[in-house]
Amino acid sequence: MIMPPRMRKFALAAHITLAVGWIGAVASYIALDVAAAASQDTQTLRAAYLAMGLIAWYVIVPLALGSLLSGLVMSVGTKWGLFRHYWVLISLLLTIIATVVLLVETQTISYFAEVAADPTTSTEDLRALGSTLVHSVGGTVVLLVILVLNMYKPRGMTRYGWRKQDEQRRASQRSKQDKQRKVSQPLMQRLPLFTGVRGRGILRSVGMQDAA
Repeated sequence: MIMPPRMRKFALAAHITLAVGWIGAVASYIALDVAAAASQDTQTLRAAYLAMGLIAWYVIVPLALGSLLSGLVMSVGTKWGLFRHYWVLISLLLTIIATVVLLVETQTISYFAEVAADPTTSTEDLRALGSTLVHSVGGTVVLLVILVLNMYKPRGMTRYGWRKQDEQRRASQRSKQDKQRKVSQPLMQRLPLFTGVRGRGILRSVGMQDAA
């Protein structure tokens, strides 16, 4: 079902806001992740791990789920479809993978935050926690790939997309033929009447010439 123009614009604005917000939130998380990996100060490590937990659960996860949901709505409710174009299908798969990895990684982030929240945790224990830079940087790369795919929309249709396009073309041709039949039928019905009237007029004119 294709969405009306106003609803489509609203859905597009929501999707762009959520997707860009997701990237921005991950960028903020990376800054904290770098601080946790490079700092040797106890207070900095403790604050970084606590902030990473808050951003992950209350900012990144909601934006990721919202971006996935709004992307599904945009795919189903527009001409692009969900399985018709390769760029839409690849974007969907990458978004699902990024969301699943994020949800799994939040368990580690929550553990780091719990350890940092414990006042009895020593500086050595905080330094031993490490960071999640590999996942956060990798996730950012995946999000940028998705952004590029959505911006440039490279050509390429799936088999399902070609089949749907052929079905729509045939349905359009049948609709045009039906309209032509409906237009031609009244004309064909009026043609004998028009011919008869015209024929009688010709006969009358011929008869008047003979009488003269």
